[in-house]
Amino acid sequence: MSEITENKVVSVHYTGTLPDSGEIFDSSEGRDPLTFLVGHKNMIPGFERELMGSKQGDKVEFTLSAEDAYGEHNPAAIQQVPKEMFGDISPEVGMTLMSDMGPFRVTEVGENVTVDFNHALAGKSLTFNVEVIEIRDAAEDEIAHGHAHGPGGVQHEPEPKKECNDDGCC
Repeated sequence: MSEITENKVVSVHYTGTLPDSGEIFDSSEGRDPLTFLVGHKNMIPGFERELMGSKQGDKVEFTLSAEDAYGEHNPAAIQQVPKEMFGDISPEVGMTLMSDMGPFRVTEVGENVTVDFNHALAGKSLTFNVEVIEIRDAAEDEIAHGHAHGPGGVQHEPEPKKECNDDGCC
């Protein structure tokens, strides 16, 4: 039976909770399983590490430190910006917006706007309950692209068909 190692495509069902409160922050319940290519930094660092060696059907529970999840909260990632920087958008507390530096959350609106570029789960330990649904060898193109293809993975547009004439020239 196959086990989770580098360059395997793995499908899992999972529930992520905050260990202090038990609050669910994410889950695949009611959705397709999460599918990813192992060893290509598609997941938070500790997630893959804790699943290494697991087999199809295994149920694994683990808690990751902030360092192994979304990193420590970085106070330097909180900034004050003038409201004018938002153009036509009226910033409101709780909004998540995109910038050239990546996504950020609006945490305070006053004369200036306080924005936080930290991931919402930065600085938090996370507990995961994971069920391994499927493990398969990755195809060469998945390894080359660095991600899983097909259901639950990345869907690429098919290559356009070339029109060929009657003598076989395309």
